[in-house]
Amino acid sequence: MSAFFADHARLADGWRRNVLLEWDDDGTLVRVAPDSAAPAGAERAKGPVVPGMPNLHSHAFQRAMAGLTEYRASVADTFWSWRDLMYRFAARIGPESLADIAHWLYIEMLKAGYTSVCEFHYVHHAPGGAPYANRAELAERVVDAAGRAGIGITMLPVLYEHGGFNKAAPRDDQRRFLNTPDALLALIDSLARARPENGMRRYGVAPHSLRAVSGESLAAVLEGLDARFDRAPVHIHVAEQTAEVEACVAATGRRPVQWLLDHFNVDERWCLVHATHIDAGECARLAGSGAVAGLCLTTEANLGDGVFPSRDYLDVGGRIGVGSDSHVGVDWRSELRLLEYGQRLCRQQRNVLASPTQSRPADRLFDAALDGGAHATRRPVGALSQGMRADWLVLDDAHPGIGGHAPETWLSSAVFCEHGDTPVRDVFVSGRKVIDARRHAQEDEALARYRAALRGLLD
Repeated sequence: MSAFFADHARLADGWRRNVLLEWDDDGTLVRVAPDSAAPAGAERAKGPVVPGMPNLHSHAFQRAMAGLTEYRASVADTFWSWRDLMYRFAARIGPESLADIAHWLYIEMLKAGYTSVCEFHYVHHAPGGAPYANRAELAERVVDAAGRAGIGITMLPVLYEHGGFNKAAPRDDQRRFLNTPDALLALIDSLARARPENGMRRYGVAPHSLRAVSGESLAAVLEGLDARFDRAPVHIHVAEQTAEVEACVAATGRRPVQWLLDHFNVDERWCLVHATHIDAGECARLAGSGAVAGLCLTTEANLGDGVFPSRDYLDVGGRIGVGSDSHVGVDWRSELRLLEYGQRLCRQQRNVLASPTQSRPADRLFDAALDGGAHATRRPVGALSQGMRADWLVLDDAHPGIGGHAPETWLSSAVFCEHGDTPVRDVFVSGRKVIDARRHAQEDEALARYRAALRGLLD
C-alpha cells in the first residue's frame, strides 16, 4: 500500500482538510480519508490537491500542425479550407513521426494536468491508402506513446467510409482513413491482442461523423463492438459546422443530433464531440440522454466553429467534458475559461455559467468536466474516492494565483488568471508521479525527437 497526504484536497463534497490517499499496486485508490493524521513516511503535497482532468478528444498528429495554418488560405477561410491543409499534412505522417509527436503531446498534456486522454484515431493506413502489414501499426504507436509518457488512454479507432452524406465517394486525400466496419473491427481485434486492456488502457470506437459513416455501418460497428467489450465508449463528431447541419437536413430530413437520437440508443457511454449547432429541442433531448457533449473550445474558436449553448444545456442537466482536439492549446484551464468567456461575450454578462448551488463558474465547470470526461473515457477517473484511479494534481501553493488565496478561490484563480507558469506543480497517474516540479523525466529527449519529426514533415 502506498500513501500520500494533502493538507487540502478537493473531494466530492468540496475542499477537505488533512486528506490521506492510499492506493494499491494496480494504481487504484483504496482509501480516501479526510481529517486524518499524516502517517510516517508518506509523501506530503506541496499545495492543494485536485483530481486529474480527463481530455476527452484528441487527434495526436495534429499537434505538429499548431501554428502552421494561421494564414488566409482562401477568400472565405473556414473549417473546410483548414481541413484541406490538414489532409495534406496527414498524408506525410509515418509510424515513427506519429509516435514521436504523440509522445511529446502526451507529456504536454500531463504537464498541463490532463491525466487521461481519449484518442480519436483516424490515420490508419500507409500514404497510398493500403493497410500496413500490421493493420494496427499506427494505433499501436499511439498507445505505446501514451504508455511511455504515463498517461491513461481510451483508444478510439475511427470508422470513416464516405466523403459526405448519401455515401458520397471519398476524396483521394481521405484514403488513409478508410475502413469498412469489418476491417475496423479486425483492426481493433489486432490492437487488443497486442496491447490488452488494463487499468491504464481502454478501447472503444469512433464513427467519424454522420457524413462519413452510413446508418447501416454505424449499427454494424456498434454490434461488433458490443460483442467484444462491455459498454465500451462510442464517440462521434456531430453538428460542428452549420454546413454539416444543412447537408444532414438535405440528406435525411433531420438535424444531425436529432437524427442520431431518433435512430440509436444514445446514452451515457456516448460522447457527441462539439455538438455546437443544436437547437432547443436537441439541447433538451441530448441532456436527457446522459451522453456527454465533448467541448473543445480552443479548437472550436481557432476554426471559427461557433458557440455551444452551454448555459441552456447545463441548466437542463446536460453533461459536458473538455478536450484539446487539434492541440492549438493543451490546457484544460483554457478550455474552461473559453467556455465561460464565450457566454460572457454573447450575453454581455459575467459569471454566466454559475448555478444556484455553485456561485463560482470555475467550480461548476471543473466538476462538470471531471464528471463528463470520466464518462467519456469509460474508465474510473475524475474523482478522489475509493475504487477510482489514483490520478491527481498538486497545485503550487507558492504560485501567485494560488498563494495567499482562500480555498474557495483556488479554482477561480487557476482557471481565470494567467500569471506566470501553470499552477500545476506535480501530477500523479495511477499513483505514480509523472510530473515532478513541472518536469517530466522524458521531456528533453521527447522534445528533441518531436522537433526532428517536425523538421522531417516540413522539409
